[in-house]
Amino acid sequence: MAEFSGLGLNLGNLSRLSNAQTRSISPENFTGEKGKGGMSTDGPSANMARGLGQGWKVSPFIIVEPGLTFTLADIEGSGAIQQIWMTLARGKWRHTILRAYWDDQEQPSVECPAGDFFACGWEKYAQVTSLAVCVNPGRAFNCYWEMPFRKRARWTLTNLSEEAIYVYYQINYTLTDVPEDAAYFHAQFRRTNPLPYKEVYTILDGVSGRGQFVGAYMAWGVNNTGWWGEGEIKFFMDGDGEFPTICGTGTEDYFCGAYNFDPGSVDRTRTSAYQEYTTPYAGLPQVIRPDGVYQSQQRFGMYRWHITDPIRFQSDLKVTIQALGWRTDRDRRYLPLQDDIASVAFWYQTLPTAPFPALPDKDYLEVI
Repeated sequence: MAEFSGLGLNLGNLSRLSNAQTRSISPENFTGEKGKGGMSTDGPSANMARGLGQGWKVSPFIIVEPGLTFTLADIEGSGAIQQIWMTLARGKWRHTILRAYWDDQEQPSVECPAGDFFACGWEKYAQVTSLAVCVNPGRAFNCYWEMPFRKRARWTLTNLSEEAIYVYYQINYTLTDVPEDAAYFHAQFRRTNPLPYKEVYTILDGVSGRGQFVGAYMAWGVNNTGWWGEGEIKFFMDGDGEFPTICGTGTEDYFCGAYNFDPGSVDRTRTSAYQEYTTPYAGLPQVIRPDGVYQSQQRFGMYRWHITDPIRFQSDLKVTIQALGWRTDRDRRYLPLQDDIASVAFWYQTLPTAPFPALPDKDYLEVI
């Protein structure tokens, strides 16, 4: 039997021994080295630890000044990142950009605003309780996507805002052998505001390689009155032409809901209202209601994780979704919408990573 590597732990194999080495990077141990945690004497909390000294929470956070990039982790060797915890005490989530680079690539495989990466895209806290991402009270971001690497793993954080940001974080990882068939984690952010009339929103395009699509988060701002989620999601893979291999039946259906996310739409004894939900694999954890249930400027945050049903591709992948509502005429016709739509696509693939579309500037990124 091959030696157990320490990757892919679950309740069924937690009892098995391994030669994998557990390490952790935080502001109390920037390198993750063995026996090097809590050694700071001049961290940002040194004054609060006066009279206590070294080892007494001297360096629990970092300060990233406007326009600067900070390297959160730079790990040499082979292994996998297993959990990331982070909270931003100050700063805008859309202007805090996370990037990850695997092995010796100069092209990032992850490029995403922090809030959207953790399924909280509207600069406002919403609890998320899922297997891959948890957002807990106090604005605590947690990520459980497994992220293997064979030579090197590097995570950076860029502050695009005009104020310093205070970042508490911890990156837990293992140093171990990585199986030959383990692919690399990717996450790509996109935003279109507004979506041009009759155009289809692109969640992901330009992927080249072999892998599997494992999830999507969407921050969807509706600019019309009425229901907005009739659009179909489509997966074009491995040379598909005009028509996709996989075609969904509606936006709320893809996110594992039904009938407008509104129990009152099918049960007339209930008040009509969007119903938030958060589950291990899918959810609508955030509904921002400025004007009522079906008025304009509604904002929604939704996630769907393909953990038990990954969408596998052999050479290429494109993912799109329609923005579609209803006209008010009696003919019961669809209405193409011109909404503010942002998304994060999550997938695994072989390297190299194809270049991403240029990230929008901070004015276009901003949630207003």
